[in-house]
Amino acid sequence: MHDVILGASGPAVSGLGLGCMGLNQSYDAPVGRREALATLEHALDLGIRFWDTADSYALGENELLIAEALTRVGRDNVVLATKFGGIFDPGTGTATGVRGDPEYVRQACDASLRRLGTDRIDLYYQHIPDPDVPVEETVAAMAELVGAGKVRYLGLSNVTAEQLRAAHAVHPIAAVQSEWSLFVRGAEKELVPACLELGVGLVPYSPLGRGFLTGTFSDPGDIADGDARQAFPWFAEGNVEPNAALLRPVRRVADEHEATPAQVALAWLAHRIGATGIAAAPIPGTKRAHRLDENAAALDLVLSGAAMKALDGIADHVAGSRRPDLPPELRDLMPDDHGERRPDPSR
Repeated sequence: MHDVILGASGPAVSGLGLGCMGLNQSYDAPVGRREALATLEHALDLGIRFWDTADSYALGENELLIAEALTRVGRDNVVLATKFGGIFDPGTGTATGVRGDPEYVRQACDASLRRLGTDRIDLYYQHIPDPDVPVEETVAAMAELVGAGKVRYLGLSNVTAEQLRAAHAVHPIAAVQSEWSLFVRGAEKELVPACLELGVGLVPYSPLGRGFLTGTFSDPGDIADGDARQAFPWFAEGNVEPNAALLRPVRRVADEHEATPAQVALAWLAHRIGATGIAAAPIPGTKRAHRLDENAAALDLVLSGAAMKALDGIADHVAGSRRPDLPPELRDLMPDDHGERRPDPSR
């Protein structure tokens, strides 16, 4: 497992990280705590030591799970990233808004530190920008956490290139999280060039298209009741069928390379990362150890020029938005499929 240094002087992380959200929320039937912990330990065995969580995942339970794993594997062996800003109803788990005001930044950090059982967060992200608080004000408060030794590096998630530049002018941003996959390539338009310009690393999330790029889904009935993907338009009736058809070249390339569709999707992203020259560490999520083996093996898969050409235009034909079906005031806080966002009323 190779290392990647995020940002001009950011943390050294494993070239493939682990998105921890699905360990105890959102996708498929939940696994037991024992299996989730075993998956985390196996990640470290493979050299996947860059772990990503958030205070909103499972309403804080995800951070508590990570804390238990850290006591087993050793805190210093993991580069720990978490996020703040999403506000959820504790009774229903429904998203109700976002906060980025300085008071909340400090409160959220202290709460995450307690749940994680650690004295510092290696990479601390604002999860979603607060439309009522300029990003500069939020980042200034985050910078105070660095000064206090509670946080080592700062990050942003779901931001535009304009927001990144504004934030970076206040305090160096080590990394930006953005969705980037065969299905979503909006980051390549403006965000990746901005990161290269500023010396900021990129952490692509959902590089497997929330599981779609594994080739598992072809019918709305493939999504179990209670699975969060029911809220994503890609998986809805009328969209899932044509989107599944888009995977034909992925399957063909996988057969040619004796690989799985998931490995092809990750290898394609690794190729695009190399082509742009950006320092990036994707964080595919899984709750099962054998999927970690599959994902890690993708790092050794080299796609031919013909294969890359066959995969290149898939994103242009995806049916449905990448953003979940939420109230517009929440959905529109995230950049759209093209990496753009409605005008920020706070600016």
